[in-house]
Amino acid sequence: MADSKNLWGGRFSGKSDPGFAAFNNSFDFDRRLFEADVTASIAYARALVGARVLTNDEATAISSALEQILIKGRADSGYFNGFTAEDVHSFVEARLVESIGDAGRKLHTGRSRNDQVATDFRLWLRQSTDDLIEQLRQTQLALLDFADSNLDVAIPGYTHLQRAQPVLLAHWCLAYFEMLARDRQRLTEARQRVNVLPLGSGALAGNSFQIDREALAADLGFERVSTNSLDAVSDRDFCVEFLSDCSLIMVHLSRLAEDIIIYSTTEFGFIVLGDAIATGSSLMPQKKNPDSMELVRGKAGRVFGDLMAMLTTLKGLPLAYNKDMQEDKEVVFDGFDTATSSLKIAQVVLSNITVNENRARKAASQGYMNATELADYLVRKGVPFRDAHEVVGKIVLRSIELGKEIEELSVSELRSYSTVIDEDVFPGLTLERTIGSKVSTGGTALSQVKEALEFARKSSEK
Repeated sequence: MADSKNLWGGRFSGKSDPGFAAFNNSFDFDRRLFEADVTASIAYARALVGARVLTNDEATAISSALEQILIKGRADSGYFNGFTAEDVHSFVEARLVESIGDAGRKLHTGRSRNDQVATDFRLWLRQSTDDLIEQLRQTQLALLDFADSNLDVAIPGYTHLQRAQPVLLAHWCLAYFEMLARDRQRLTEARQRVNVLPLGSGALAGNSFQIDREALAADLGFERVSTNSLDAVSDRDFCVEFLSDCSLIMVHLSRLAEDIIIYSTTEFGFIVLGDAIATGSSLMPQKKNPDSMELVRGKAGRVFGDLMAMLTTLKGLPLAYNKDMQEDKEVVFDGFDTATSSLKIAQVVLSNITVNENRARKAASQGYMNATELADYLVRKGVPFRDAHEVVGKIVLRSIELGKEIEELSVSELRSYSTVIDEDVFPGLTLERTIGSKVSTGGTALSQVKEALEFARKSSEK
């Protein structure tokens, strides 16, 4: 088994306790930063040439060796096995020295693991943010596809989980589309704060060599450099912000999951789950369980925990770097993995559910959900809305007593509550007119929904 030498051993004469060494090491999880570490190291080698620390030949040898290390690491996961390393940085350095000897020992000049890991983490998170934004976009497209295939389907809209007013199913889809659009926007904005270069800040006080940090930032694709070395090595705000964004993504997916779970129950029956996304019961043969969406709903709490863990880790830390910050990676990795997998499952679910249109329409046509339309009708006849509201409330109460819908009452029965009611009231109480009347921007009328779907398609294009 190969070993990498600790990067800090000169001051120590004794050996670390094996239990503490295992507790202290992070290579099992921070190897995920491998590509970022090699990429940043290659750029730093070029910066050291500019600072006249490395010759061109030395930098070429270092860069060539690092590129080979990167190729091997990408091609063979076993490349990391059987190699005792404290962390990914010591692994890469050990492989480099193993490859080219003493020239590799010069690469760390002026660089601390503090600014090194902060740079690696930002590089990884920048790419991961882009990946997560793309998964959000794909989930939005899945919502739009589901909406387009069920454009004329009506369902009950709810407040307090009580039937309120009918809406188009496509309008429901667009509501979740908007939630994910805000998630994309938040991540896009957060990415700007991720894309700041800490490399060149040293351990906490800065770099003693003439490193051109602006050129280094441009080389690595960072938009700007950090302006305070103490803050640069100890800032993990970007981790908190990312996990906060992941938490909101999971809130939205959990709400979507809850709707699908409820709508697929026998009691509601609006949605039928495909076999690809459901499981059965080990005891009850008739069961078809929405485990896919239940897991998404359940995993939301896991990401919330990641966020709280990150906040708790940071809350009492003095400047600058502290080893507590090693706890940042596992929660961020987990938040990213969980949000990504949940978005992918949501896409699969949306492409494997069908709608019981008759059941949905029947539900959307019952429960006095046209009561507001009747109130609006009275307002158009000159009745103040508060008075109209009370009149319709009494009509609903009477309808309940009779076991009828409002539109099943005779005009004479309706007129007993308001003399302005006439035969022209009935067309406005139909499901089509109840939905179709909502023509204001953002409403559920078919014309508005079609326009919103078209705009949503355009906004989802890369």
